[in-house]
Amino acid sequence: MGVFASTDDPSSTGHEQVVFCQDKQTGLKAIIGIYSTALGPALGGTRFYPYASEEAALADVLDLSRGMAYKNALAGLDHGGGKAVIWGDPEQIKSEPLLRAYGRFVESLNGRYYTACDVGTYVADMDVVARESRFVTGRSVEHGGAGDSSVLTAWGVFQGMRAAAEQVWGTPTLKGRRVGIAGLGKVGKHLTGHLIEDGAEVVATDVSAKALAWTRATYPQVELVDDTAALVASDIDVYSPCALGGALDDDTVPVLRAKVIAGAANNQLAHPGIEKVLADRGILYAPDYVVNAGGVIQVADEVQGFNFERAKLRATKIYDTTREILRLADQEGVPPAAAADRLAERRMAEVGRLRTIHLR
Repeated sequence: MGVFASTDDPSSTGHEQVVFCQDKQTGLKAIIGIYSTALGPALGGTRFYPYASEEAALADVLDLSRGMAYKNALAGLDHGGGKAVIWGDPEQIKSEPLLRAYGRFVESLNGRYYTACDVGTYVADMDVVARESRFVTGRSVEHGGAGDSSVLTAWGVFQGMRAAAEQVWGTPTLKGRRVGIAGLGKVGKHLTGHLIEDGAEVVATDVSAKALAWTRATYPQVELVDDTAALVASDIDVYSPCALGGALDDDTVPVLRAKVIAGAANNQLAHPGIEKVLADRGILYAPDYVVNAGGVIQVADEVQGFNFERAKLRATKIYDTTREILRLADQEGVPPAAAADRLAERRMAEVGRLRTIHLR
């Protein structure tokens, strides 16, 4: 896959910069993708994952960094979109020297890209990366950071889900609704708590035995099923993908019984056109990069000196943003994903244009 060829998409302006990073002694192989800096320095997490190939790693970082540009735009942040992936199994190769080598590469971009946690990386890892770079967020409280960003990610997903519920059932609550969560990791476990507190019935699954055991111990009222296929085909009102991307594909969508989709996973639509199939089936899809923006809101707030209440208030507004997108989708007769794209592109164009006004 060529980088320029992979960004040759009529719906995309193309990535500004893609950086391949390697340190043979530590085993570091990383790719940093910067989609846009129209609104400010690119911001997005670092994913540490054992991709099947270099091509798969590149495809993921390009998709994720583009998604971050749209997410940051709709979250009202003065940040562009970026993302990084480290290719490898974190259980096998993650080490202090590797993370510090990665931090040197982030620092070399001189603030064009701010990194944070993602799949396979944690607050403690960001503390290590920050020993070599100034451009790191998602750090621990003891190192001046905000701590675990999954807290506000889950809160934002819950707000987006409330807005979707209001659109479908006329009231902004999940009380009495059956919500299926695929993925009980950093975000899914917090989301489970919000839903139970709101009066929802939760059914869930995860590939991790540890996550399932934690859920049994913490929320014994949650029904656990064997796998995602069983969850999707079950009698649920809301489907919440909270694991890896591509959850909404040609196998899943035809058997999905839920009326609402709202989850924390990035890039849930497996390919263009899936959003139209969902709309045709009468399933309301709350765009993932809208509802899962709570985490990036938190780490962006950390850049200016973290205040949890301020960040939570901004994440709570995901409810209003989701409502506006659903209203626009109805008004223009398009799927919510298309309406969200239009709003994000409008902000990137209008605010980004101001960069043409010269400042010394």
